[in-house]
Amino acid sequence: MGRVSQAQAEENRRRVVETASRLFREQGTHVSVADLMKASSLTHGGFYKQFASKEALVGEATAHAFGELARRHEFGIERDAEQHEAAQRDLIDTYLSVQHRDSAADGCPAAGLAVDMAREPGDREARRVYTEGVRDFAGWLATEDEDGITRLCTMLGALVLARATEGSPLSEEILATAHAALTERRVAER
Repeated sequence: MGRVSQAQAEENRRRVVETASRLFREQGTHVSVADLMKASSLTHGGFYKQFASKEALVGEATAHAFGELARRHEFGIERDAEQHEAAQRDLIDTYLSVQHRDSAADGCPAAGLAVDMAREPGDREARRVYTEGVRDFAGWLATEDEDGITRLCTMLGALVLARATEGSPLSEEILATAHAALTERRVAER
């Protein structure tokens, strides 16, 4: 088989990063290189032509996932330029929904990667990227009256617990309770 063009190699790399980003959020970073490459419709040997190690891919896939999250927030900010609070409310509505609970592969990287990142040594690139992504997300959630970390912890904790209890009535109750805590209090304060 002949060599692939530089453009095709770049496309293959992009496909692997996107696939890894989804699979890691859905299944965890323990997904094997062989399974990842199969899901990308590429050969296992091609991985090592594109990435120095799986660790390097974890960092790149984490950055990609947080980049997707940031682009969604930027869209909300642009759409509601004068209404940051409305954009935040839309995010909370979406984040604490059954659809988001059931779509881990396309969901929040802060929730989808939390357990794996907790096991990463602190000096790893993936952990650094994850930490920056969480800090940026919390910053976006901040209001004049409340820091974004509290809001993010409520949202993320609720999502993780709702996913862990999926199939029981408790799952949707967790989502609804967290949603009410984040939105009804703001309405009452006005």
